[in-house]
Amino acid sequence: MSTTASLLAKAGRATGSANARRLRAQEQIPGVLYGHGMSSLSVSVARRDLRIALSGPAGVNTILELNVDGTVYPAIVKELQRHPVRRTVAHIDFLQIDMSEEITVSVPVRLTGTAKAVVADGGLVDAAVDTIDLRTTPANLPNEIVIDITNMRTHDVIRLEDVVLPSGVVAVGDPDMPVVTVLTLRQDTPSAAAPAEGEAAAAAAPADAGGASS
Repeated sequence: MSTTASLLAKAGRATGSANARRLRAQEQIPGVLYGHGMSSLSVSVARRDLRIALSGPAGVNTILELNVDGTVYPAIVKELQRHPVRRTVAHIDFLQIDMSEEITVSVPVRLTGTAKAVVADGGLVDAAVDTIDLRTTPANLPNEIVIDITNMRTHDVIRLEDVVLPSGVVAVGDPDMPVVTVLTLRQDTPSAAAPAEGEAAAAAAPADAGGASS
């Protein structure tokens, strides 16, 4: 199940691009907190504190006790905006949550086991998606979905409807969506059959005759 971490945030940051750049230069990340009928709050968090808070097994799905100037909000990371080149976090959206109400969150997929039958056929098991969307209460939110591929065979496909989920957790999306597939090595197609010896001789004859008449 999803883990919880504490994170300090400061409210009342000055908005605007110039102020946001100034905050980032000070290793602070500008952000916003909203949800559950509250007025949105412009906040900032220390880059190091955010990294520590999200370093647990739940990663970005960690349930946060977001302490904003002494007021604690249960929250999750709704969106991380990253710098296009450096990939550092440039802005963060926090969503205040009710621990008893359902939310929809993308949860990573991890494959376990070895599909010996697939390997023997020269194939490879491949995760068709990195994450799947789940709907559940924050308390029931799993850190990841583990799928055992041990019994897969060459032509098998594990679809969303086949994924076993914890009690109280529902997958969101097309039940027929492939989640795990099998990749097979393409067989070299045989080249067109060479003409029979007699046919080859017959085909060459007109050319030879033409050359002799010059």
